[in-house]
Amino acid sequence: MERVPERSVQALAPYASDPAQSRGRRYPEAEAPTRTAFQRDRDRVIHSTAFRRLVYKTQVFLNHEGDLFRTRLTHSLEVAQLGRSIARSLQLNEDLVEAIALAHDLGHTPFGHAGQDALNACMQSLTPSEHAVDGWGFEHNLQSLRVVDELEERYPAFDGLNLCFETREGILKHCSRANAQRLERLEPQGVAARFLSGGSPSLEAQLCNLADEIAYNAHDIDDGVRSGLLTLEQLGDVPLFEHYRQQALQAHPALAGRRLLFESIRLMLSDQVYDVIDHTRLRIAEHALDNADAARLLSPLVAFSPAMRDRSQVLKTFLLRNLYRHPQVMETTSRARRVVSDLFERYMNAPQELPEAHGRSQHHARAVADYIAGMTDRFAIREHERLFGAVVFP
Repeated sequence: MERVPERSVQALAPYASDPAQSRGRRYPEAEAPTRTAFQRDRDRVIHSTAFRRLVYKTQVFLNHEGDLFRTRLTHSLEVAQLGRSIARSLQLNEDLVEAIALAHDLGHTPFGHAGQDALNACMQSLTPSEHAVDGWGFEHNLQSLRVVDELEERYPAFDGLNLCFETREGILKHCSRANAQRLERLEPQGVAARFLSGGSPSLEAQLCNLADEIAYNAHDIDDGVRSGLLTLEQLGDVPLFEHYRQQALQAHPALAGRRLLFESIRLMLSDQVYDVIDHTRLRIAEHALDNADAARLLSPLVAFSPAMRDRSQVLKTFLLRNLYRHPQVMETTSRARRVVSDLFERYMNAPQELPEAHGRSQHHARAVADYIAGMTDRFAIREHERLFGAVVFP
């Protein structure tokens, strides 16, 4: 009996990414009999070691601070859910959106952005005369690409997951010009070319980028209130949130507490999704896109309307000032930086402390960065306690 690949019931628009027209994989492989190329990418990401590690990696609050706060894993799932919902309405490829969304944080360090910043500072502090330094520094988006291209060890014929170009392109959503030039030398007209030419990625990749923002703005409100660092009264100063809180109260006057918070966030999320769908449809129609590559020649088309973008920016500024820079969060951030910096210094000076597989690289600093970036929060804390005998997080 002929095997038919799993297909979504949705009909793809002409401007959607078609797996049959993919630019392919770095190492040629026979097509799977029951899955499209993008479905296969999604499955490879879900089964990867790096994906499982995300369950113990910080979003805003460290894993040991509470069982109900978001982690990088639950954040990635929320991004995928939002992305697929929007993709279906825009007739974009849901499977590609899901694969990118689930993979976009695979290279994130322990302790969130604090860990990333500390690790980048460590790498930038080294000079070629001191160590075999490859010059890449540390960028978590670039590390996510490195995970799927090189660091995962699951297949006999190649390193990494050997994902399609379109998935890899979406994973690399930010890249410094210097690193884009390095990638371009290794892979001419590859995933970094747009950072040098000024083009855009696929519409699916653009969608994941925006879904990421929508997801973390919403769930960071939830986690901020749950932690006690934010209050509903403070959020009353944020027009975007307050608008939907008032909507919730008009429909349910007696609503209060967490139910009021959840309903306000639900209404806000729904309106943001509808706004993206409506505004993006207008922009696509304006440019009369008739194929997927046409979007790559333009500035990003998947976007909020100007009014929603402005309101969203006010919310982002509020969260930066009142949550991400809250003294309690900053204290945790300082401790996290210390753990990463201490581990980096010890491994650089004592290579024997690294597992054997990580100690064989010709670029010792990169091997150290790979090892630390792959750690979960709790493993990094245990490793720091083992090496230094100090309890950084009481």
